[in-house]
Amino acid sequence: MEGTCVVQSHQNKTEDECSNLSLRPLDVADIDAFMVWATDEKVTRFCTWEPYTNKEDGLNYIKNIVLPHPWFRAICIDDRPIGAISVTSNSGNDKCRGELGYVLASEYWGKGIATRAVKMVAGTIFDEWPHLERLEALVDVGNLGSQRVLEKAGFEREGVLRKYVILKGRSRDMVMFSLLSTDHRQT
Repeated sequence: MEGTCVVQSHQNKTEDECSNLSLRPLDVADIDAFMVWATDEKVTRFCTWEPYTNKEDGLNYIKNIVLPHPWFRAICIDDRPIGAISVTSNSGNDKCRGELGYVLASEYWGKGIATRAVKMVAGTIFDEWPHLERLEALVDVGNLGSQRVLEKAGFEREGVLRKYVILKGRSRDMVMFSLLSTDHRQT
């Protein structure tokens, strides 16, 4: 899974940050890169988990959650993880739906990388998982950057789910976004 995008740096010089953007499985050998974003309070602000404080907990997360996960990938530049993206399929009567989640190291925010990664997933997940008809993402109402990522990637904003989840001890409103397999096929 490779993609290309060109971004502008703050110095107005063109950088090719995304020319070697790829998605690949995250492994225990990636623990140092994982810890960069997993320990950053800016990154974890809207995540369901608290920032990691030690490498052992990070390794346990990779071993026990990431490795057995059916669709969890590292977002990489030059094969170096700078974030992660996952799709979690529902089961039973809800098996037609999957939930998208992603996280990106803060130094890479605002450069189109998350948008490109989401588009890469949307471009393949409906073929990889033919049972999937709907890919959805829940975003905290305060997370405007993530909302823009999904809109740019072609997701439809469906509405605000009021007091939908307890996040870090507070009930939060969430915005529901979706992309249908039929939407994807038309683009």
